Amino acid sequence: MARGRGTARKKQSHRDKELSKKPGAGPKSMVIRIGAQEVGSSVSQLVHDVRTALQPDTAIRLKERRANKLKDYTTMCGPLGVSHLLLFSRSESGNTNLRLARTPRGPTLHFRVENYSLCKDIMKSMKHPRAGANDYLVAPLLVMNNFITSDTQREALGDAAPPKHLEKLVTDMFQGIFPPIQPHTTPLHTIKRVLLLNREPPSEKDGSMTISLRHYAITTKITGIPKAIRRLYAAEKLINSRDQKKKHSLPNLNKAQDIADYMLDPSAAGYTSASDTEADTDAEVEVAAPVRQKVLSRRDKERLKAGDETSTARARGEKPRVEKRAVKLVELGPRMKLRLTKVEEDICGGKILWHEFITKSKAEVQDLEKKWAQRNKEKEERRRVQRENVEKKRKARGENGGAEGEGDEDEDEEMEDDEFEDYDMDDDVWHDEADAGEEVEGDDMDEDA
Repeated sequence: MARGRGTARKKQSHRDKELSKKPGAGPKSMVIRIGAQEVGSSVSQLVHDVRTALQPDTAIRLKERRANKLKDYTTMCGPLGVSHLLLFSRSESGNTNLRLARTPRGPTLHFRVENYSLCKDIMKSMKHPRAGANDYLVAPLLVMNNFITSDTQREALGDAAPPKHLEKLVTDMFQGIFPPIQPHTTPLHTIKRVLLLNREPPSEKDGSMTISLRHYAITTKITGIPKAIRRLYAAEKLINSRDQKKKHSLPNLNKAQDIADYMLDPSAAGYTSASDTEADTDAEVEVAAPVRQKVLSRRDKERLKAGDETSTARARGEKPRVEKRAVKLVELGPRMKLRLTKVEEDICGGKILWHEFITKSKAEVQDLEKKWAQRNKEKEERRRVQRENVEKKRKARGENGGAEGEGDEDEDEEMEDDEFEDYDMDDDVWHDEADAGEEVEGDDMDEDA
């Protein structure tokens, strides 16, 4: 028994070493509720649904506390390898807001969630909902549409058209949440879900950026086969199943004298319609059917080396069989309609790069640039003084023979406090134009850059 346990431990340690060798360069995210339970049950459920959609590269069991600040999460982003933060909050007026931030230096995109639908509501509205646990083992495929404004639309919008660098920034931010897919190396059977982001076409009055989010499961079904045969294939898989509910869907062959009676009877396989018999050709794809490769014997290998064409063709076998499959999307949820309102340079506290409702002149932009330069200069000076004080304390502790490293974490926290001193976690994204004007009085609205 001891030898067996030792072998198991060696295998486990070997697995840990192999996992440690793999680079963890893939993007990881954290979906956070600002204010914990204060956001309400609906927003809390929305946060849970978004975490489920972003699996497996997100913290699915993250628990927030009311006392947690932004600094608590940003401090742990580095050790945990978190690259993006999704911050959900709710204002006093009831508006739901979303901040999408990239760590460690930003930028931050501010969205107003105009409307949303939870997964449970979508499941209730469907006749055959899908809840596959194996679908969430791999990150979803990201599909983005209409994120770049065409030249004709830009001419029609005029000055109201959003800048090109803003569209490029939003595209890069969403693409960075998910790991990149290599078409030549990624197996197609591993792609189980798709996340669709569609930017609604801007109206002629304003160049707002409104994004619709949808989450679907990708299912495939063999086409060109009668429904009766498909039911027999499904029955073969359910014979040894323990689920009694699924066994009720097995075809009833008690009244059939021969299998031909079941195959030729149009009503035996259940109700059929045009959608069952004639699939849409646009949703059909041709894939190679799974076949077993023949193991060559020693005689076949010798003939292959000798260059016998007949034996080579016989050993290689025929060409791989190609079958047609119909691709179908089943919605999983959640649904969200996001409207971009503001873009900040840092993580929720930097210079404002773009604002939807406020536009400043070049003179005002230059004045704000000077204010930000002076502010950054003062911040660097304060941090330099803090470093000098920390070094003095460490030298004094070393001379007194005190325990080294004791209290270093508190000193490091003092140095990092300055980074978020001007940021309030209870600050809301959505304001009226007058309130927003007061909020960004000392910020930069560089829209022409």
